[in-house]
Amino acid sequence: MAPEEIRNVIIDILTDIAPDEDLTSLKDEIDFREQLELDSMDFLDIVMELRKRYSVNVPEEDYPQLASMASTVTYLTPKMVDCVAS
Repeated sequence: MAPEEIRNVIIDILTDIAPDEDLTSLKDEIDFREQLELDSMDFLDIVMELRKRYSVNVPEEDYPQLASMASTVTYLTPKMVDCVAS
């Protein structure tokens, strides 16, 4: 899966988790928590959705790498290389 497709996957997951948030102005380099009203459970929901939808396991020690869109895409690109966008 290409980085732009991964970004779209994350936007889709965020839309499901935080439907009231405006994701159109999401900045890639700024932490999600600074831009969105996400709590720790929302963050875990992102991790669980990645596992459920794409069989991507993110170990707890790697959670900080999912802080922003840019770092999330960078982290997930090698893990999702064989995934197909849905």
